[in-house]
Amino acid sequence: MVVPELRPWRAARPHVTRVASAVRPRLARAADAVGPRLARAATAAKPRVVRLARAVSPQAARTYKPKTWQYTAGAATAGLALAAGVVTSAGPWDSTGQRTAERDWAAAQERTGGTDHGRNADTSDSADTAGDAPRPAPSAASVLTGLGGGVKSAPNGKALAALLGPLLDVPELGTRRTAAIVDVATGKRLYGDGAAEPLIPASTTKIATAAAALAALGPDHRLTTRAALELDTKELVLVGGGDPTLTARKEADGWASLRELADETAAALKKRNVRQVTLSYDKTLYAGPELHPIGVNDNLAPVSALMADEARTDDSTSGPAPRVTDPAKDAAARFATFLADHGIKTTSPGPSKATNRAQPLAEVSSPPLSTLVERMLTNSDNDIAEALARQTAVASGQRADFDGAGEAIRARLKKLGLPVSGAAFKDGSGLNRDDRLTADLLTSLLAKAADPTRPQLRATLTGLPVAGFTGTLTSRYTDGAAGVVRAKTGTLTGVNALAGTVVDQDGRLLAFAFLATDTTDPTAAQSALDRTATALSACGCG
Repeated sequence: MVVPELRPWRAARPHVTRVASAVRPRLARAADAVGPRLARAATAAKPRVVRLARAVSPQAARTYKPKTWQYTAGAATAGLALAAGVVTSAGPWDSTGQRTAERDWAAAQERTGGTDHGRNADTSDSADTAGDAPRPAPSAASVLTGLGGGVKSAPNGKALAALLGPLLDVPELGTRRTAAIVDVATGKRLYGDGAAEPLIPASTTKIATAAAALAALGPDHRLTTRAALELDTKELVLVGGGDPTLTARKEADGWASLRELADETAAALKKRNVRQVTLSYDKTLYAGPELHPIGVNDNLAPVSALMADEARTDDSTSGPAPRVTDPAKDAAARFATFLADHGIKTTSPGPSKATNRAQPLAEVSSPPLSTLVERMLTNSDNDIAEALARQTAVASGQRADFDGAGEAIRARLKKLGLPVSGAAFKDGSGLNRDDRLTADLLTSLLAKAADPTRPQLRATLTGLPVAGFTGTLTSRYTDGAAGVVRAKTGTLTGVNALAGTVVDQDGRLLAFAFLATDTTDPTAAQSALDRTATALSACGCG
């Protein structure tokens, strides 16, 4: 299941030629260094890729070419991993290792295939997603650790300090700033400046939320919305499973469809010769207040276990938008309308709780959790972030409210062996100014997500926006490290943050985190952070 980004990619084509020239030399150096080992790896992996292709699409299996797999694996293994962050002469790579230029060509031919998470001209922390959803196509898995061999050793800490110190010590980054750099292949911290000091993380909090949810639930977990009938009272209960991506739109584009749920429910009722029901909705999966401490805000709907289209009142799919005040009641009202189209009469919906005796009639499920995580990170989607935080609480046996979710996230990260000292999670989105994270925790978390023994965490990396191409980094880095930096942005009043990964000139994959508070000009602060990440990508500091 994928999130669309076909038509918007075409707007990025003018960037590709410029970026390709910058990236091609390091790709060539890395490929030359690891070529012999890649051939062996490709031979070993070929049967698995063919099996995957046949499982997804027989046609894709027939068109599979070993040479494409070898080249993809080569680029990733050489440290140009996190495939969507790398640009070759054919274009950037997406999260599965497929060239997005190839996917765009397929779209031009009115074919399907490919994976990405959407981007739009909106460059806020919640960029829009548009286009038609392609079906997934098999491609090589990302390889997230360097093989060593011809790839140079990790950058020297003193050289990094000399490079980054002056770039970070600027007035644009306010009065307090911290930073950390980690070599992803080894997990070793190469540079730190106040790395253990907790600061307001803004939306970089979503990195922690993503990892905690994936650790608690697994990447294949799905959120299910269902309809159940109380046989003795003929009460039809719409039961929310906490899926904010449930959609009432005619074209579901791969997301769970409220219309489909109504279709199947109506059919099940007619089989039972039931044409009129009392309609109720159950949102009891979550507890506590629904309204975020920031109050009514276009960046976030009330946090409810039942909602459709993130309770938006317009046609947007991400970014700020007016929201309904009662998402569950709104979703149930839409459900009633769809049932009426099938001749099922309902009462005005009201709150209830489905009993254990209720008979299941129909259900629809979200895409895998990994897809939700990627959409959340790429578009900085606050609604998905808060939903994943509550789901983490449910899976951890905590009360599914803001406090319980924060405790569950912290506990999951601690269980992963991450440095959570000083960390405080008051929400899952980072909108709460009482959140606290350290640069040390963020970089350690990113390195952990790249650990080959932790494949369940991989979406924490593949969902990061690609500089100059996707999500909240769409219009940033257009003259710098486009396609080489992947990072989560964070912006609140007086707060600017950036955390992600970058490939340096020697082909090393580095995780970085920069946190700044008391900034006065958000645009200037963003530019300062971008310059620092760009300098890191250009560093040959071994």
